[in-house]
Amino acid sequence: MSRMPSATSSAPTSPAAPATEAGLGLRERKKLRTRQAIREAARRLIDEQGYDATTIEQIAAEAEVSTSTVFRYFPSKDHIVLTDDYAQCSIAFLRDRPEGEPPLLALRNALTEMVQRLANDDFSAEYRWRRELVRQVPTVRALVGETQDRMIDAASEVLAGRAGRPADDLEIRVLVGAVTGAFHQVLWGDRRQEGDLLEMIDRALALLERGLSL
Repeated sequence: MSRMPSATSSAPTSPAAPATEAGLGLRERKKLRTRQAIREAARRLIDEQGYDATTIEQIAAEAEVSTSTVFRYFPSKDHIVLTDDYAQCSIAFLRDRPEGEPPLLALRNALTEMVQRLANDDFSAEYRWRRELVRQVPTVRALVGETQDRMIDAASEVLAGRAGRPADDLEIRVLVGAVTGAFHQVLWGDRRQEGDLLEMIDRALALLERGLSL
């Protein structure tokens, strides 16, 4: 695999880190910062030498932690690249939506709020970097699907609880699957056009709200 573009060689601090530190104890904040240090180290090395040439051992040395520490936080290099705290933010936002809000609207508002909170230059640069890796590395692309499945499980559990339904309710899971599928196409779909991320997400979710009528 070729090296990533040099424009991404300086890894910014993830905007998710300060957002998710609020209310955490010292130990949890240290864990959060260690995870982010590992991610940033991986990004620097991948930018410099390419994805395939970058090893867990190199990432650990760059982050100044042990290899076992890296594996304590991330089961693989693919997870280092793709795992972040954004999904946790969206689930927290979903839990905080007003009682009685329809499930589709609650999920749409939670996802939109997450992107609005994180949509800045650093987030955009990190997102574009990850999207390119998703396109180029088959194992990273496969992990996107696994991540989407976990998101469906978590969001379905929240919405089912709000609606007084069992966590494995079929209709809830179909609704969440449709929304996350639309979200997936905007974020990770193999498209070449660029545009405002919030606008594209709004268009995709609005299509669902009007019953997939084009």
